[in-house]
Amino acid sequence: MTQMNVSVILPAAGSGTRFAQGSAGPCPNKIEMDLAGKPVFLRAVELFIQRADVGQVILAVGPSCLDDFQFRFGDKLGFLGVTVVAGGETQRWQTVANALQAVDEAATHIAIHDAARPLASPELVDRVFAAAERFDAVIPACEVGSTLKRVEPDDTLQEDADPLDAILGPQDKPQSPTNRVVQTVDRSDLVAVQTPQVFKAGLLRRAYQQITEGRLDPSDITDDAQLVEALGEPVHVVQGEPGNLKITHPGDAELAEALMEKRDAAQAGQLAEKRLFGDDEDE
Repeated sequence: MTQMNVSVILPAAGSGTRFAQGSAGPCPNKIEMDLAGKPVFLRAVELFIQRADVGQVILAVGPSCLDDFQFRFGDKLGFLGVTVVAGGETQRWQTVANALQAVDEAATHIAIHDAARPLASPELVDRVFAAAERFDAVIPACEVGSTLKRVEPDDTLQEDADPLDAILGPQDKPQSPTNRVVQTVDRSDLVAVQTPQVFKAGLLRRAYQQITEGRLDPSDITDDAQLVEALGEPVHVVQGEPGNLKITHPGDAELAEALMEKRDAAQAGQLAEKRLFGDDEDE
């Protein structure tokens, strides 16, 4: 079997609007947020740079901030062998399409991993990459544990509205938009998809040609596997990780910080134990 040579694309050009709207802190750009001593994007980069089967790591950032990003982080990323390119202006698919232009022709596979998912474990990456040796398109996913309901906006007036409001106006009561349940969705065959997603290089390029050649409207595309599905090609799923969360809202950042600190503490404890008993193991 031919040795895999994977080029990894880390899309990091999103505006982070949902994160910024709920953030009271000084760092509305989620990929640059400090996560247990390192920026989020660097945590994602470090998942891949030491792997023997990875030949290239490409970080695609917003075009408007490329120069500033390069000024602040370019030396560090260059030392790690990471290529920084301009992503898309508005859409994620544009970012990946731009990064594809920088992929080495020698790459056998292309992996795409959200720069805002810094908590994927090495074991998860191993699992996805191992499956990619057998299948042309592989994604990780987790079973859906929550009840899912389809809803629609509810514009009906509340029957218990205070009649004084009509006279005096709203009395600073907390208001929240409401939706009405239309249907409870069967979750038995549903999964929540994650990254990294790994594809044969030629397959992913062919999938993106559907957009560049005008054969597919990308407006509803939310992940790269959808483009492969649109070709009629099979996509295989391996077990993901609940902890492989994507930082989208400030609450996600708080949870990621707690998980990373716990993980780092556990690794430090294991290293200390190994050093403590290392001599005994060598005897």
